[in-house]
Amino acid sequence: METGSVVVEDVSKRFRLYRDKHRSIKERVLHPGRLDFHELWALSGVNFTVHPGSTVGILGHNGSGKSTLLKTICGVLQPTSGEVRVRGKLAGLLELGAGFEPELSGRDNIYLNGTMLGLKRHEIDAVFDEIVAFSELEQFIDTQVKFYSSGMYIRLGFAVAVNVDPEILVIDEVLAVGDERFQRKCMDRIKKFQADGRTIIFVSQSPEQVRAICDEVVVLHHGEMIFHGEPSEGIRLFRERLNETDGGPVGAAVDGSASTEVLATQSLRIAQVRAGAPGSGGAVATHGGAEVVISVETDSAVEDLIASIELVSPMGVTLARFSSHDLGQGFSIATGATSIVFTIDAVPFLDGRHQINVGLSTPGEGGPFVWLEQAAVLEMTYSGKAEGLVDLAATVRLN
Repeated sequence: METGSVVVEDVSKRFRLYRDKHRSIKERVLHPGRLDFHELWALSGVNFTVHPGSTVGILGHNGSGKSTLLKTICGVLQPTSGEVRVRGKLAGLLELGAGFEPELSGRDNIYLNGTMLGLKRHEIDAVFDEIVAFSELEQFIDTQVKFYSSGMYIRLGFAVAVNVDPEILVIDEVLAVGDERFQRKCMDRIKKFQADGRTIIFVSQSPEQVRAICDEVVVLHHGEMIFHGEPSEGIRLFRERLNETDGGPVGAAVDGSASTEVLATQSLRIAQVRAGAPGSGGAVATHGGAEVVISVETDSAVEDLIASIELVSPMGVTLARFSSHDLGQGFSIATGATSIVFTIDAVPFLDGRHQINVGLSTPGEGGPFVWLEQAAVLEMTYSGKAEGLVDLAATVRLN
């Protein structure tokens, strides 16, 4: 094993959740015997290797085992089975306030944490001023930490973790607690660590953060590792499983017959909508082509039919809206089944699951009108490091 590496080998972790428990010695005497419990496997057979100098992101919905895995890597928890091998000095920033003694001041906790990480007092003395300056807690450094806010806890914990010269930095999703400016400061320090060739294991609920800084992604689902590899594919799979958990749409095709609203005597139906890469219907790479196929059924011929589509981001932002009329096309369809195909030459969106809404109408009042929300999902994958909604071609020069 090289310095700065972590090997997680067939790790499983079991917890016993008791349905009731004795609260006093009297209860133990009056109700002897074992208490009822059920077993929860927080991790099941997890295997992966973190190579020196790499940054690995861990994604998963709440309760998927992310924090348990990090605590196991840091040695806070011992696995029920399997083994974790760490080579190199490791500093971990786990849940809020972990490792702090509330009755001690910030100053004393810096020395306590530094000692726990293996530093001697003179080594902590050498970095003490840097820790305080990074945390921006000069005014409160001699205050008991029990009076600190959640943001102050994070500032101090992160400042200690990144200034004790670790070869491996392990960070739980606690950074979401800090303010936006301090989050950027932390990200800048993480990127400096990357440039220095240090190893980072990073848990976040933000796929955008993971995509921006990670070389690899581990995706956990109900304690099992379902993916380890390239970030864009891992993020796609994470979002897919998250939507399954939330009960949202998963497939790229949706049967619209039950949800269609028809405001006319003429029967016009959207039978199905598919969105994806041309031909395959699969995920679309950023700047790749896409098509939206609307399967239409009608009981009588329709003249001057206008088809419309709307693309909506995962955050609910309308990204684009256009119709066959906007594109200079007019349609007249016969009785029966017809398909209308919208082709987009190059889609600039970053990775995510974008909602497709579709509509059918005719000019003027009194004609058939059909509108279907969440008719399909356009799955995008992105392999770069940019953040935001779209990938723009840009250059910069000094004038």
